[in-house]
Amino acid sequence: MAAWPDTAELAQVLNVENVTDWQTTLDRVLAAAIRKVKSDVGLWDDNVDEPDASLAQAALRMAELMATRPDAGIGRFASAQVTTTDPTYLRLLSGHRRRFGLA
Repeated sequence: MAAWPDTAELAQVLNVENVTDWQTTLDRVLAAAIRKVKSDVGLWDDNVDEPDASLAQAALRMAELMATRPDAGIGRFASAQVTTTDPTYLRLLSGHRRRFGLA
């Protein structure tokens, strides 16, 4: 099993040189990204479940998308759709989903 990424790793991805000045923002973005991954997996139990390498990378990718495209698209749900239809993010989540829509 892997661990969720930390803010130092996110800072590297975003090329943030002075992490101290951006620590709070990086923490918030990363927490939101991890929450999004857990939500997209569905039925996540923090007491039992741990991320594997793909889920950890999905959280890092989601954090990158949230940080670099906060206002992507136009309209009420456009930003959420851009981040959740990102092909890289979707590939990383492949095989991990536990919640499915009802037919």
